Amino acid sequence: MPTILVTGGAGFIGSNFVRYWRREHPAWEIVVYDKLTYAGNRNNLHDLEGQPGFVFVQGDICDREQLEPWVAKADIVVNFAAETHVDRSLLASGDFVRTDVLGVHTLMECARKHGTGLIVHISTDEVYGPILSGSADEKAVLNPSSPYAASKAGGDLLALAYAKSFRVPVIITRCCNNFGPYQHPEKLIPLMVTNALMDLPLPVYGDGRQVREWIFVEDHCRALDFLIEHGTPGEIYNIGTGCEKQNIEVVRLILQFLGKPESLIRFVADRPAHDRRYSVNWEKLRKLGWEPIHEFESALAQTVAWYRDNEWWWRQIRDSEEFKRYYEANYAWRLK
Repeated sequence: MPTILVTGGAGFIGSNFVRYWRREHPAWEIVVYDKLTYAGNRNNLHDLEGQPGFVFVQGDICDREQLEPWVAKADIVVNFAAETHVDRSLLASGDFVRTDVLGVHTLMECARKHGTGLIVHISTDEVYGPILSGSADEKAVLNPSSPYAASKAGGDLLALAYAKSFRVPVIITRCCNNFGPYQHPEKLIPLMVTNALMDLPLPVYGDGRQVREWIFVEDHCRALDFLIEHGTPGEIYNIGTGCEKQNIEVVRLILQFLGKPESLIRFVADRPAHDRRYSVNWEKLRKLGWEPIHEFESALAQTVAWYRDNEWWWRQIRDSEEFKRYYEANYAWRLK
């Protein structure tokens, strides 16, 4: 039985990918390796627990002794393990450098030693920094604005160096903003949905006209599966949709879907170095034969309905002391 190792597989995109891979490739063993920080959640994989061919390992990607035997066993590694939230990187940047840079180094060393067949390293469009016009292709200069984006850029460069210096077969993907089920309530869409469900104010940074390109998480999973089969090691692939929305547009759609008033919107002080627009040129992936299949508004409506119907999942996160501290540090003072 071939084995795929999914590091960070208990997070939002990772858990959706695990579920997708299980459905599309049932003959594979799936090993999820996750530290279970605040963003890693065993409940994200509740429907897979105990199934044959599914293994969960709680571990730190920076712990080589623990990670190495699982990398040695894997035919494919997909690396989602990362600290990913800009706001948190402004509060604790060291955590981001450790996971997003040193963690990649640990993974690359293990892969180099054991001759792993393929590593897919998940990065982000934020490494390109603000794109005021046009779109960034894979050769664009990296220009990160936040400690999060800088740490991801550092990890990318390390992975590319291992591909060049040691022929480690790594593919790097840089995707636009994801949304869908099981996304932590700190992120824009689930934060706004859960606040609206609780009739709390919706804190919108600045004027809310920051532009993001959006992809439904299922399409991202499809793209990764496609690149595992058709991608070339040593290459970078942007994953996009061309669907650009202002944050305020997204927030208003959420309220519309929930039948909540726009009076819940509160424009608050912007965060430092808040990039105005991201946009990726994903023509390289399109030419290989991949296209997104989910339309934004219908996928957003589906996502909003999932949060409405799964309060059991998000309520325990929102009620945790960790989340309350984060919310106070990031939003509560802005709403006063």
